[in-house]
Amino acid sequence: MLKQFITLTILICAMPLANAQVNSTIPLPTNLEEGYPRLYITESGKKDLEKTIKNESWAQDVLKGIHNRIDAYVEQHVNDPEWMVSRLQMHWKTKATNIYVNGINYSHADGEAPVPTVRFVGSRDYTTPYGTPKLEDVLPYMDDPRGLYYPNKSKEGHPFEWVHPSKTGRIIYSINANILGLARDAAFIYWLEKDERYAKFAYDIVHTYLEGMSYRSEPIDLLNGHIQTLVGFTNFQVIHEHVLIDVAELYDFLHGYVEDKHSGNMAMYETTIKRWTDQIIKNGVPQNNWNLHQAKIILKAAMVLQNNENYEDKKGREYYIDYILNKTSTRQWSLNKFLDFGYDKTNGVWAECPGYSQGVTKDLTAFIKDFDNTFNHNILPYMPVMEKAVKMLPQYLFPNGQAVAFGDSNYTGIGTEAMTNLIRVAQSNGNTALEKEFTGMYRLFTEIDENSSKKSRKPKASISSFFASKPLEFNVNYKAGDIKDYITQTFYAPNVSWHVQRMGTGKHGLMASLNASLGNHMHANGINLELYGKGFVQGADPGKGAGYLQPIYLEFYSQFPAHNTVMVDGVSSYTEMFSNHAFDLMGEYPKAEKKTGYYSNITYSDVYFLEPETRSDQSRIVSTIKTGETTGYYIDIFRSRKQRKGDKFHDYFYHNLGQTMDVLDASGKPLNLEPTDEMAFAGGYLYAFDYQWDKKSIKTNKDYQVQWKIDRPDGEEDVFMNLWMMGSENREIFSLKSPPNKAFKGNHVIPYEVDKKPYLTFAARQYGEAWERPFVSVFEPFTSTEGKSITAIHCFEDENNGKEFVGLKITNKSGREDLVFSSKNQKMAKYKGISTNAHYALVGKENKGNTILFMANGNLLENSDFKITTKQMGNVVLEVKNGKLWLNNEVPVIIKHNKKEREFKVGDFRIINF
Repeated sequence: MLKQFITLTILICAMPLANAQVNSTIPLPTNLEEGYPRLYITESGKKDLEKTIKNESWAQDVLKGIHNRIDAYVEQHVNDPEWMVSRLQMHWKTKATNIYVNGINYSHADGEAPVPTVRFVGSRDYTTPYGTPKLEDVLPYMDDPRGLYYPNKSKEGHPFEWVHPSKTGRIIYSINANILGLARDAAFIYWLEKDERYAKFAYDIVHTYLEGMSYRSEPIDLLNGHIQTLVGFTNFQVIHEHVLIDVAELYDFLHGYVEDKHSGNMAMYETTIKRWTDQIIKNGVPQNNWNLHQAKIILKAAMVLQNNENYEDKKGREYYIDYILNKTSTRQWSLNKFLDFGYDKTNGVWAECPGYSQGVTKDLTAFIKDFDNTFNHNILPYMPVMEKAVKMLPQYLFPNGQAVAFGDSNYTGIGTEAMTNLIRVAQSNGNTALEKEFTGMYRLFTEIDENSSKKSRKPKASISSFFASKPLEFNVNYKAGDIKDYITQTFYAPNVSWHVQRMGTGKHGLMASLNASLGNHMHANGINLELYGKGFVQGADPGKGAGYLQPIYLEFYSQFPAHNTVMVDGVSSYTEMFSNHAFDLMGEYPKAEKKTGYYSNITYSDVYFLEPETRSDQSRIVSTIKTGETTGYYIDIFRSRKQRKGDKFHDYFYHNLGQTMDVLDASGKPLNLEPTDEMAFAGGYLYAFDYQWDKKSIKTNKDYQVQWKIDRPDGEEDVFMNLWMMGSENREIFSLKSPPNKAFKGNHVIPYEVDKKPYLTFAARQYGEAWERPFVSVFEPFTSTEGKSITAIHCFEDENNGKEFVGLKITNKSGREDLVFSSKNQKMAKYKGISTNAHYALVGKENKGNTILFMANGNLLENSDFKITTKQMGNVVLEVKNGKLWLNNEVPVIIKHNKKEREFKVGDFRIINF
């Protein structure tokens, strides 16, 4: 978009940057363009565009492509001006003014206008067996009591049938948007080439449409429900009123023709655009990405209006621009209120699931860039959180470069558009520090071709291609940054209740991601776990599975049994989508976003969740332990109990990628599971159980294993996940098949059709409470080439007979032996000379006398060589390595060793001496 050179007010020029960053008001641009067109280009820029088209082959191709798309229709219009117009989806005969919906579906229409009026979309749920017909197959002036005449895709040959509008999803809107898009392109060609045939084609369509819209009223929800607060004039959701953008662009290019030939209609057109815009402001959802999507539509519509002074209500261009920047109403917030609500200013996380969060950050930076291009007015200083929001994006990444995908998200990488948007803003405004920062960040994720700007472009045949930003030219002096500046070993975002622990990158990295359900587009999933291993996000979330209004989404994909979590009494559930159920972070190591000064081979998290449906306490401790360059494992201790007692059962679910899943005893022999009817809706439990099938189970009190295999093609090593779980009295274990994992898109390198095959699921049911008899798991990812690094796992009991105690002895083939202690009641536990009251502790012994003592949320850990005590509960790491002592203590600590005692202040990981 070509810049309009404008002069900022004296106030703005004098405002210090520091003040700008805290000022809640974003100043408006001044000296707005008075002529038309003004959205993509002004009249003064026409000669340069004509020169570009004359000299650039890519521009000639774009123009040719537009002509190829519309010329036949324009020629037809000359001889048959009704053909295209009659394909608009209108109330041609009934001329209805009032639209009624029944919740998410169209119901009926009544009232009568003097002209045909615009139809409303069929349903908020776009899932439909009917297809959008070609324009040639659309019945002219279609308005029949039998409904609409569309092809049924679910039947052989796709026969056309009469169908009630409520069964047609988005088809009505799609046909109208297609026709208005053709009209918009024709308006552009008219402005460029001054051929009135194109103007007549565009005008006849937009006049019919806008005149019909001028008589339309706001749809009425017969249920008087939430839908009433969402509806626009054409759609159930105001964020989908994108056809108003097409109308605005059309009107912008056609303005000269309309003013010359049909000026008497201009007031009606602009009043209709204003009413439509007011409807978008009036309805919607301000606390998520809707607010921004609405603002983008409002801005386009506002830009083709006249100034405030030209309207009796004083609501013109400036009014609407100021509204989206600075004004707040019930369902349309100012940009800064929107940012204050959604972003965590300490870490830059947007309060939605990762997929939507990335989208909001990308769209906001694009809005800032486009606003700068349009008005030569940089609003980034008034939105300082945006820099942090872009810099945090790599925190979403697993070691293989795929982003976490809890909630309604997919396993994709992070986009770089937000980075390039800020680079463009920096270049435009001479901010070299900002440009250097984000060029370095961008280079971490994309190979830059220094000659890319000289390469020929092949843009699509769209008007916007003429005005797209020129290829970004990068400063060759700005080198790639350091990934450690953007990714930390632990990260915590309380505004989405998400905690991540990672070690390393690539194939041999480890990462565990925990989330609850806080923010938008979240699922009812309790304390949910995603696990990485050997190049794959193996313990993956399944995605949303289907449209948000489809039963399989509502009843399975968004519910507990679809996730790696624990469900209570078969009924755990709560509101999905916009959810308010967070966990409390009780402990972590190292501290979130700490970049140096910690022991890097262990991470730990301890979270608490109140499961609301059954009022149950749930605690999950997750630890990652790196035992070698290519080896490591995860510990997962999940405790669950009802506060009011009367526990029926607790179900631990874990899903993992793979074509096969084997349930084995502790020695590796197959267990004989039998078909079962348990885990079913019958009995008053969740519908989600009935979406799983091929259910088998066995009751056992012994330890057991489950092993998933990702079988890769010949010549490539297979990848495994081995789950060892401690046995317990009153335990039943299940193998299940769950609906496919739908979260992997595009080139996901998984060697089978993961989105079509069953998602192989393990479940452990603990009858009664699962607090003193928790689910204790050790996960080890490995490959067929390397094999397992863990040779044996055994349980041990507290010599002090603690009831809430968990003890594990894990032996590695390297000779390393790890002893794990966990107790939630802070009572002293003891085993073979080792004592601790920590919530979690690990004592690891390697060859050559190297030892690691890790105490998390405790104040005593003692073995035969060392006694670690603190006055306050905290985290301490003491390592003996090559005869030297290393210490990291987050609280003051007293250490006894060789009959000597020393006190150490809080300190990073460093060598200490006695």
